[in-house]
Amino acid sequence: MEKKEGKKGIGGFLILVAFSVVISPIRLIISVIPVYFPILSDGTWQILTTPGTEYFHPLWGPLLIFEIIFNLSQILVLFYIAYLFFSKDYLFPKFYIGLTLITIVFIPLDAWLVKIILPDLPMFDDATLGNFINAVLSGLIWIPVMLLSKRVKATFVKNQPVREQIEIQEFSL
Repeated sequence: MEKKEGKKGIGGFLILVAFSVVISPIRLIISVIPVYFPILSDGTWQILTTPGTEYFHPLWGPLLIFEIIFNLSQILVLFYIAYLFFSKDYLFPKFYIGLTLITIVFIPLDAWLVKIILPDLPMFDDATLGNFINAVLSGLIWIPVMLLSKRVKATFVKNQPVREQIEIQEFSL
């Protein structure tokens, strides 16, 4: 009788993760360029960050720089996560969980900072609320899967450091 091998490899629910890993950096690039490119190229930056202009606020510059750096970093990390996923590296679940948690924290933090600058606007507009709900639901579903799934544990094993067992020898004084 042949022994049945456990679930291993990119299959089952990991197909959904693979789709997300491929689409996420592309989707983020497509959504970030139309927002930040005009701000930096059409004079909006100067209007928001120059003292004395109608829309000046001292926090616009730091906020926009923070958002741009965060989004560029997120794009790079998403490409790295895709590499980890398809190379079946043991670090994939850790990076995936880490980025998910960072995103869940970043969205309300960013909304709060915008609320400081624009106090008359709601903290969560429809798009921000939708992104936040999506991030939380994604975390509620995929973090437990990454931590508990036998398939994840069996698939993402490449480049795992070898744990040496240290033998303790008895000796007498």
